[in-house]
Amino acid sequence: MVQKRTSLFDQAVDSLDENDAAAELAELAALIALNDRLYYEKDEPALTDAEYDALRLRNNAIEARFPELIRSDSPSQKVGTEPAAGFKKVNHRVPMLSLDNAFTREDIHGWIDGLRNFLRELKDSAVVLEFACEPKIDGLSCSLVYKAGKLVSGATRGSGTVGEDITANVRTIKDIPATLKGDGWPDVLEVRGEIYMTDEGFLQLNAEQEKAGGKVFANPRNAAAGSTRQLDPAISARRPLRFYAYAWGDVSASFAATQWEAREKFKDWGFHLNEPSRLVQVIDTRLDDLFAYYDAIESERSGLGFSIDGVVLKVNRLDWQSRLGFVSRSPRWAIAWKFPPERAQTTIEAIECQVGRSGKITPVAHLAPISVGGVLVQRATLHNADEIERKDICIGDTVIIQRAGDVIPQVVSVVPERRSGKCKPYRFPAECPVCGSLLIRKEGEANTYCSGGLVCKAQAVERIKHFSSRDAFDIEGLGEKNIELFHGKGLIRTPPDIFTLEARDGQVLPPLREWEGWGDLSAAKLFEAIERARTIGLDRFIYSLGIRQIGQATARLLARHYLTLAHWRECMEHAQDRDSAAYADLLSINGLGTSMVDDILAFIAEPHNREVLDALTGSAKDRPALVTVTDFERPLASSPIAGKTVVFTGSLETMSRNEAKAQAEALGANVAGSVSAKTDFVIVGPGAGSKEKKARELGLNVMTEQQWLAFIVAAE
Repeated sequence: MVQKRTSLFDQAVDSLDENDAAAELAELAALIALNDRLYYEKDEPALTDAEYDALRLRNNAIEARFPELIRSDSPSQKVGTEPAAGFKKVNHRVPMLSLDNAFTREDIHGWIDGLRNFLRELKDSAVVLEFACEPKIDGLSCSLVYKAGKLVSGATRGSGTVGEDITANVRTIKDIPATLKGDGWPDVLEVRGEIYMTDEGFLQLNAEQEKAGGKVFANPRNAAAGSTRQLDPAISARRPLRFYAYAWGDVSASFAATQWEAREKFKDWGFHLNEPSRLVQVIDTRLDDLFAYYDAIESERSGLGFSIDGVVLKVNRLDWQSRLGFVSRSPRWAIAWKFPPERAQTTIEAIECQVGRSGKITPVAHLAPISVGGVLVQRATLHNADEIERKDICIGDTVIIQRAGDVIPQVVSVVPERRSGKCKPYRFPAECPVCGSLLIRKEGEANTYCSGGLVCKAQAVERIKHFSSRDAFDIEGLGEKNIELFHGKGLIRTPPDIFTLEARDGQVLPPLREWEGWGDLSAAKLFEAIERARTIGLDRFIYSLGIRQIGQATARLLARHYLTLAHWRECMEHAQDRDSAAYADLLSINGLGTSMVDDILAFIAEPHNREVLDALTGSAKDRPALVTVTDFERPLASSPIAGKTVVFTGSLETMSRNEAKAQAEALGANVAGSVSAKTDFVIVGPGAGSKEKKARELGLNVMTEQQWLAFIVAAE
């Protein structure tokens, strides 16, 4: 079991600031990657499905609130994990993606509203939306390639783009036809589906394993995955493996107009399908039939004979699927609707407040240990003072907890009938539990903050951790424990202190090599790592500064716009004047809002921050540079509009604004909301007003929607 739990994850997503969100996304990326390897490669998951879903949901919720913080290694940007050693690698011609999750009826309403907003013709609520609905069996995703009707290869999903060659193993599964039945199949057909094990087969296998002294599997999914990914196909052949088909990848010709028709073709060609399935129509906002299918499958799940954890809903029309396309790792046109998380009752033994990087105070309940969905729970977030008051939470209360949208469980409610006279009301502290500074809560805000700033060890240490983290300066060996150690001894108080650490070694304290737990080699390795980190790209440098709301993606936007450190700093100084051209230019950058611009300029205006910048980059005349910040290099364009800025104005007649934006971004363009001298294309429709006028005054390339669509086709 992965037990790593820090003060991260304890706050409600809507109360996170940019710095805490960035730190949490970094830890979530590492934690999810670790569990992906355990799940996909070793078939030994350390988390239950509900626990893993909670991690993913938390990550997605933070990214939805802070899209500029989405990391290159984010779990939302990839599927599965890299293929394991021992199997030949297989490249998927069409990526094998996974589905986004829904957990509530409100989530399904929101998803369908999104579909109707994306495709123009669906904005009319009278237009019927049809969904192919099927149970979600949790097994091992598999790709089968047929040529001229003959099975030629089988592969796991792996990373989504590269999987493992398990051809010999899939040939032993009786549900997988070696030769397709019937006719009408394309010459090249990639069938995708799930390898799984029935409940009966799972129990039979475990009984045989136990009798033979072999490995006993925790659940049917592990058993199916472990049985399929055997280097010896004879072992797979002895296991009770099943397969059902649900999708397709690379095909040489179209073979259906709807998802339901494709399912029927699969059945004709000899494949089993995931049943019970249903074709459901939705008119207007009435989703009763969808809800009825979900409720029916949930009530029947224990008698189906195989394990499921939800249902899958897919837009039935394939032409609409094609236009809806994909978001990151998931299709817009399908969703996995998971069954509810488990709940449990326990008691609150204590409440403590924790301090985040920005000084935010988060109360956390310490619980009498309780198992929820197979996970031992000992803490739960209480979010803020208002939540404690609203739910009337006291120390000693019996409470209901659940693992759903947060990594740390939430307290759902108090059980009032179990409240005793020994329960104590909790008084929110007036002083910081770390530094003793006054706690401040602004009128109208839910969150409370420590006023200590850099005086507060919790805040100072967290900021240095961010500065030296993997996506910033990436200083190997300068992790959490060592930063706390050096800060506690007064050796690293601010980021520039890192780069003078070796020069100061032994001046006040004994040399590092003489400290307990250190030696010549470990000290030398740390100093070498610091030396290697002295050169950094402009985007990583801006990110390392920990400016509120400025994550990796936004730092890259700034670097791509200004190209050099000197130009960025000069423009930020000039932009302090809100009437200047520099301010207007900064505000025009696609992806930056007014509040983000304000945070950037506030950071630059703070004298302490300017001192740090000067010390690092040698801007002060009497100090040499401690680091070298390299210029940003623009990536090579992959299409004629890659890197270009596009503005849509007026009404679009053939598609929705969202679909038009998705098309442009898929070709590498940036879609902006305002026109400036740096805008490359302005697409105008009926009702275009001041933006079109300004574009023509600036002599920009103005196109009608029809001209733009013709240009898009040519670019593709």
